[in-house]
Amino acid sequence: MGYVTANDGTRLHYREQGSGKPLVLLHGWTFSGRFFHRNIPALAEHARVITLDLRGHGDSDKPDRGYRVARLAADLRDLLEALDLRKATVLGWSLGYPVIWSYLELFGSERVAAAVFVEQTPRQYYAVDWKYAHASCFDDAALAALQAQASADRAGQDRLQLKTIMATSPDEDEREMFLAEMAKCPPSVRNSLMADHTRADWRSWLTTLDLPTLVLVARQDKVFDWRGPAWVGEHVTGARTVFFEHSSHALFLDEPEKFDQAVTAFHAQDRSRA
Repeated sequence: MGYVTANDGTRLHYREQGSGKPLVLLHGWTFSGRFFHRNIPALAEHARVITLDLRGHGDSDKPDRGYRVARLAADLRDLLEALDLRKATVLGWSLGYPVIWSYLELFGSERVAAAVFVEQTPRQYYAVDWKYAHASCFDDAALAALQAQASADRAGQDRLQLKTIMATSPDEDEREMFLAEMAKCPPSVRNSLMADHTRADWRSWLTTLDLPTLVLVARQDKVFDWRGPAWVGEHVTGARTVFFEHSSHALFLDEPEKFDQAVTAFHAQDRSRA
């Protein structure tokens, strides 16, 4: 484990295990890289696995600025450059998903050979032409309610969110570890980042994405209607979609062996000509 420093001076915490082609894992809103702890041993048998704590999360710095998806994308660039990672597979879960989209939009595919997208809709708000919104943050009024909850009862928000993202139940030690990680994300960070993230619409851009892509979709997700994340696989050229029939939002925790196998097989593909 260690730190890299972003170009604005923010220290970003990461952990790594294994060797070989790099596989970078990005977590979701309020979480941290430790949420992948069930998966890292299996993945690291075949890859150099790096988990990054996004700014404001986990053990990364929590400055009073920079809580926009584009800034998180720049942080990802700073990590890839600092560790000199090349032809990496980048995997984003939930919020980590649009961080990768933003990185590719802003900086192109230099240093990135492939992407894995785990449970995120391309648009969180309802619209006349979009019905697959976030279950509890689907318009400006719902966003304001979520922000009020974060400010008034962060711990309660965390307990509810942890219950929502899994179809299975963690044991008590794991539950306490997850809650402790979530407690590291301050309400101000949550509210600023969600305000930026939740209003975005990535649909038109995704139809232009030209990168080997694996999309993992949970049929029992309580955060998104599964048809929202599945839309990505249907509209990214050449993408492969794998469905997890028994999982909620954190499908890598509900069906870890299936997740590990799907990601390992995709990551292992020869892209030497890319």
